[in-house]
Amino acid sequence: MPQPISPLAISAFTATSAVGRGLEGHRQALQDARSGLRANDFSQVALACWVGRVEGLEEAPLPVALAAWECRNNRLAWLGLNQDGFLDAVRSVRERYGASRVALLLGTSTASIGATEEAYRRLDPDGGFPQDMLRRPIHTPHSLAGFVAEALALEGPCLTVSTACSSSAKVFASAERMIRLGLVDAAVVGGVDTLCESVLFGFNALELVSRAPCRPFDRARDGISIGEAAGFALLERVDAAPRALRLLGYGEASDAHHMSTPHPEGLGAEIALHDALARAGIEPARVDYINLHGTASLKNDEVEAALIARAFPPSTRASSTKGFTGHTLGAAGILEAVITLLALDHGLVPGNLGGADPDPACGPQFAWHNEARAVEVALSNSFGFGGNNACLAFARADRRA
Repeated sequence: MPQPISPLAISAFTATSAVGRGLEGHRQALQDARSGLRANDFSQVALACWVGRVEGLEEAPLPVALAAWECRNNRLAWLGLNQDGFLDAVRSVRERYGASRVALLLGTSTASIGATEEAYRRLDPDGGFPQDMLRRPIHTPHSLAGFVAEALALEGPCLTVSTACSSSAKVFASAERMIRLGLVDAAVVGGVDTLCESVLFGFNALELVSRAPCRPFDRARDGISIGEAAGFALLERVDAAPRALRLLGYGEASDAHHMSTPHPEGLGAEIALHDALARAGIEPARVDYINLHGTASLKNDEVEAALIARAFPPSTRASSTKGFTGHTLGAAGILEAVITLLALDHGLVPGNLGGADPDPACGPQFAWHNEARAVEVALSNSFGFGGNNACLAFARADRRA
């Protein structure tokens, strides 16, 4: 059983997705129960589905100094970094601790593969990439972290985590270990994934994409809606920001049950959940809200609903927010962590948007509509392909003991 950890302060955080740019855009969308999903207008070839597309990326090129990194994914990363004063917050810790004492840990599932797709669509007569696409850094899985490291002028440990949908949740665990071991004094964590043909048609080939807006935990759900997002958080020791929201704990597990189907009893998910509670030093009854992975796929929702029903009392509230943003894949962990932090900050439990006819597996914990209530402790679940699962525990600094 994991031992409790020392909490970390989350001294800054932000997100950009289909529902808006920055914290206020997300808070307002949650408050208004407004979805960012739209009929697919992205793919080169028609595909009947709904997507969570970030408005305006096509008109938001990177600054000239960063143009070598130009691609949709890095554009979204840059747009996300420019929200909520996040660049200034990173500049402050870089000056305080030194560039080599700030880690950068980012999750992604496809990085800038969309640019590589474009290069293959535009091969020159000799079968090579066109001249303007001969930029090696954008054709690697580490493109995102390499770009952000340069953009933020960070020189500490720099890692790309790519564990499917748990990617940008697991970065919090890596950051805690680095800070606890004294390798760094602060860490920028986060994740970015953007829409691309590989993702849209890949998930469609798996018969996981819904033709309608996704309906998490609905009896008639029939698949996911894919979205794109960028999110970032800055972690420090509590004494650096004593009033900030906190990372209380985390759990990670890999049950390796199947390449794409969750374990039928939710084995890995349950291990990750219990390990997060153990590291946070709390009992299930202390959890006020859980942001569920809730993709609207048949098996994922069935397994997760059963896990929540058996592990938590009726007083705990739970919902999926993928009906707002779509499933943002490698960015889902950080996006939903930010939404969970907003719930803590504003006392708003988001309703389970899209779920009109509850699956019978859902227990009394489910919040089908918005609820205004105090949230002192909250969890965020992220369950990926290959049985790669993560759970994060967050809390207000002024929570009751």
